[in-house]
Amino acid sequence: MHRWTLELPLFAIIMTPPQHDVLTIETIPVESCDDGTVVALVTINRPNKLNALNVDVTTAMKEMVAWAESEDLVRCIIITGAQPLAPEEGKRAKPNAFVAGADITEFQGAGVEEIKIKFTNNAIETLWNLSKPTIAMVDGFALGGGLEVACSCDIRIASTRSKFGTPEINLGLIPGYGGTQRLVALLGYGKAMEMVYTGEMIDAVEAHRIGLLNHVVDADDLKQRTLEMACLIASKSSHTLRVAKKVLRSALDEGLTKGVATEARLFAELFSTEDQEIGVKAFLNRDKAHWKHR
Repeated sequence: MHRWTLELPLFAIIMTPPQHDVLTIETIPVESCDDGTVVALVTINRPNKLNALNVDVTTAMKEMVAWAESEDLVRCIIITGAQPLAPEEGKRAKPNAFVAGADITEFQGAGVEEIKIKFTNNAIETLWNLSKPTIAMVDGFALGGGLEVACSCDIRIASTRSKFGTPEINLGLIPGYGGTQRLVALLGYGKAMEMVYTGEMIDAVEAHRIGLLNHVVDADDLKQRTLEMACLIASKSSHTLRVAKKVLRSALDEGLTKGVATEARLFAELFSTEDQEIGVKAFLNRDKAHWKHR
């Protein structure tokens, strides 16, 4: 049974998270906040299988999302993959992996209806619909379903040794966890077509150049850089962050005209919140904002 580390002040009340062997969570206090605010560092933990997605992982991810959504003190979620285990004597070490794809052994003998149910009500879509900010911390291979997990997060930060690709075409398949749609949104039609058609991998530098990644850093700096961004985001008003995420997503779902109207409406509605008043007063007084909706 894995650990769920809950490093919270004594006054913080947090529900007991669900227990799984394939997913670990560490909660990291945000130093700039004094109310128990935390970042949840979620690690997909199948290093012997390059953290490939199977039914246990996807079930655990759904439960993690429900937990994170319900916990007010959890303000930002980082998704990453476990580091490779030390190799047995005489054997070669496995490479680093974020998620090297779906566990193909679960595809054998599966029929159309079974796959349709599995991929329609899936964990990656659940992660995508989480109302709180999410960051993919990628160190190593992010292929197939792994790339789709990364694309379902709001922000992607990767190490220089990371590789990205959609190799499903080599199995006679296409991405099935929303990858075709999110890659077009992130990269544009032509580059998404190239990745899906060829199945070839690209390195982190190229992934950053084409807009797949927000940042590329040395592997030794990856965790620190990701935590810095997560803690910065977590220090903002949680209500305003939810509104921002909703409005930004409307650009994908509604198109320009409707999206601008949605933005105007939700922007105006923020003027009815205490956090807007707190933020404006803090700015004018050159003071730190102490948000009501944390």
